[in-house]
Amino acid sequence: MIPHEKEMVERLQDEPFALIGINSDGDRESLQKILKDNGIAWRQAVDGSTNGPLATRWNVHGWPTIYILDHKGVIRFRDLRDEAMERAVMELLAEIRP
Repeated sequence: MIPHEKEMVERLQDEPFALIGINSDGDRESLQKILKDNGIAWRQAVDGSTNGPLATRWNVHGWPTIYILDHKGVIRFRDLRDEAMERAVMELLAEIRP
């Protein structure tokens, strides 16, 4: 999953697209090691644990949970991965292009 996400982030860097990770693998120091070890460069928030405030607010019970939001902040897709995730993102980008 991560190699595809890395490629997508790079390819869509000039598009109105953002990939944001919410990490529940411990503290900021632990997260920095994970990001470095996996070459992850997109923004991350530290939730601390699987019972953290972000996971709780977004009703996350399994990892990874993926939400794909449109330009209005509406959740349009959930738990798509790889090519299915990319198709959903491209569909949403097409909706906002003139």
